[in-house]
Amino acid sequence: MPGANQDKMQVEIWSDVMCPFCYIGKRKFENALAQFSDRDEIDIVWKSFQLDPNQPTVPNKTVQQYLAERKGMSVQQAQQMTDHVTNVAKQAGLTFHFDKAVTANSFDAHRVSHLAKQNGLQNELEEQLFAAYFTDGRNTADHATLVQLGTDIGLDANEVKTVLQSDQYANDVQADIYEARQLGVQGVPFFVFNRKYAVSGAQESQTFLGALGQSYAEWKKAQAETVLEVVEGSICTTDGECV
Repeated sequence: MPGANQDKMQVEIWSDVMCPFCYIGKRKFENALAQFSDRDEIDIVWKSFQLDPNQPTVPNKTVQQYLAERKGMSVQQAQQMTDHVTNVAKQAGLTFHFDKAVTANSFDAHRVSHLAKQNGLQNELEEQLFAAYFTDGRNTADHATLVQLGTDIGLDANEVKTVLQSDQYANDVQADIYEARQLGVQGVPFFVFNRKYAVSGAQESQTFLGALGQSYAEWKKAQAETVLEVVEGSICTTDGECV
């Protein structure tokens, strides 16, 4: 959580691998960040969220079939939904292939994301996970796939395997989900700027840019106010010298 004298201002993003608007929101936020002059002073932290914690991994079931069953609609209606989202993604510069997407539980992917965070590679892994799910049609619950995605960005393969063969980072995932509930998060993506401002959904880049500007100005002012201005004088130091 952001605090006094933090080196960078945090932007926390609650998202789920299987959420198309999370990928779209990521792109729109990145476009805003590219326009932000102080972008090097922004620290992005991805937070876990599961739209369907009980989602089974079913490689032979299409996304449209899954949506139809979960939402009580026809497969044709689900197809219309995914076609609409595909067009929205295209406007953000993304290519979605729902026809080959693998419906999968995202819990293990979130655990690997926490491992990537510890190695300073979380943003890179999130990009890999989204592309794997929405564009490449890969099974993001499959351990071999997760190991490959991790090593592609520089994680150690054995370290990823160790995480997946244990329950490591499971508590971190659950803590993120609990924290989202405490913040009143109803859906994702959900962007929190310096724990003061929030943007819900895949908003336009200008909205993100405005939130960045306002929150960063306040964060910068708060950092300046915590710096002590010292007037030097005669002192005795801990090594026994008086100067």
